[in-house]
Order: sequence, then structure tokens, then C-alpha cells
Amino acid sequence: MKRVSLAYRDLSEIPRDFCDNHGADVEELDLSYNRISDLRPLSALTRLNTLVLDKNDLTAHVLLPSMPALHTLWVNHNQIENLSLFVETIAANCPNLRFLSMMNNAAAPSYFNKGSVQDYNDYRFYVISRLPDLEVLDDVIISADERDEAKRIYGKRRVASRAGPGELNARR
Repeated sequence: MKRVSLAYRDLSEIPRDFCDNHGADVEELDLSYNRISDLRPLSALTRLNTLVLDKNDLTAHVLLPSMPALHTLWVNHNQIENLSLFVETIAANCPNLRFLSMMNNAAAPSYFNKGSVQDYNDYRFYVISRLPDLEVLDDVIISADERDEAKRIYGKRRVASRAGPGELNARR
């Protein structure tokens, strides 16, 4: 059981029995089109490398466990409004993230949600500066020029302390 879809189930929370019973087996999980806001039960999925959470109830205050194996995260069409809070939470809990998609969130301005080109570019530079190992943001590969500009504007990423599951948000 490497790939699992629990999409379109009208779930308000992640089933703990599922996580406890399949924690060592699941590598890719799709939880799209639910009503999930608390991701802490995912701490049991130790091999999880791909997580799709499109169209849920996620905000910048998401309760996120440490997920060192996670390299792909999609959170499109959620209610994420505070970019810095969300990205710092991701940076602290998903240190190996390579692919992130945040399209259609207020924190990810684009032409489609009335963001200007400057807003979009600043969003990209900020995320790139805080997630230096990221390779793709939304649907665009990160270029060397973008990395240089992100460093110039935002400087080097400050290393956040490694908080335990849910601890980062509990301190805020």
C-alpha cells in the first residue's frame, strides 16, 4: 500500500486508526476535497513523501507534525492567508521539501486571485528564500536567477529550531 487516496470523503479529520495501521506503508497520500485542518495524525506515516491536501480547511495556523521524508506538498485552494507563518511552519517541519504548490490561496498571489506581477514575484522570492532546497514552486521550476534574487532581497534563511509535532504552532 504505497499510494492511498482518501479524497472526496468529507473528512473533518484524518482517521487515526488509518495512520496507526498503515504508518509504515504509505508513501503517497491524497486527502483532497475534505475539511481537514489538523495534520498531526500524519506523524505516524513515517515514509510519507507526497501529500496532496487540495481543497481542505487549511490555514497558516495548520497543526503540522515533523515530516522529514516529505518532498512533495500540495495545498492548493485552501484558506492560507499568512505566508510567513505558513512557510516558517513548513520550513521547520518539512526539511526535505522539494515541490510545493500553494495556488489559489490568498498567501500565494497570482493573476487568478487578483495579485499583481510584483505580488507574485515577491511571494516566490520569499518562499524560495525560506525553503532553499525547493525545486518547484506551484507549477514553475525555480531558476538560479530567482534564487539569487531571493537571497538578495531576503538574505539567507534563518534556521528555525526543530520543533516536535505541533510544537511550532503551539508556541505562537
